[in-house]
Amino acid sequence: MSLELREVSKAFGDHRVLDRVSLTLAKSRTLAILGRSGCGKTTLLKVVAGIESADAGRVLRDGQDITDLAIRRRDVVYLYQETLLFPHLSVFENVAFGLRLRDVAETEVQERVRQLLERLELRGLEGRMPRELSGGQRQRVSFGRALVVNPSVLLLDEPFSSLDVETRANMQALFERVAAEYAITAVFVTHDLKEALIVGDEWAHLRDGRLKPYASRQAFVDDPESGVAAEREFWETVGGGRGDQPV
Repeated sequence: MSLELREVSKAFGDHRVLDRVSLTLAKSRTLAILGRSGCGKTTLLKVVAGIESADAGRVLRDGQDITDLAIRRRDVVYLYQETLLFPHLSVFENVAFGLRLRDVAETEVQERVRQLLERLELRGLEGRMPRELSGGQRQRVSFGRALVVNPSVLLLDEPFSSLDVETRANMQALFERVAAEYAITAVFVTHDLKEALIVGDEWAHLRDGRLKPYASRQAFVDDPESGVAAEREFWETVGGGRGDQPV
């Protein structure tokens, strides 16, 4: 389903974190929002999820105003930086948790969870506990728990930031594959420029509470505020122009 924000603002005391933020995201697209730590990215996701309430503006999902809906009725799933798995539940039961809350029939739970674990490359780990998993495996389980309920919108708050470089790259590639296969509508916030370019279908930059969307990838790359040009210049300098730039 599509997602739309209209003139959303949010302040904590005298500090305005979001300043009339508007965006439109079509179904099955991933919007990558780039911004430095503290720029309001997390607050933006929490307002969409209903964890925080906006001071002004509206949030719409597929044309329906969900601004005042309770969290459980929004059909929006928020994926935190931390995996937040239940330590007393196995991999299978962590992923199945949302389905069991919704009283889904056991045969369907078994089928949906096993199919998803296969796609997330977790086959054979169904019985393991979170403490027995690597960081990347825990993040995949967390990702599976979010996906298994088929949310209309998936919100990702720098989900791979704590992973090592190789595992992070693998998770980015996995996200791309799964997002395409499941036709996910997602907002992915990050402070990592390369990650934004990899996971996004569309791009925006958040700075001082103001969101700047881009009409195309090229517009994002060409804008000095995105940081792409500066990073290219840096790598050309240290790499001697060998073409080993990350973006």
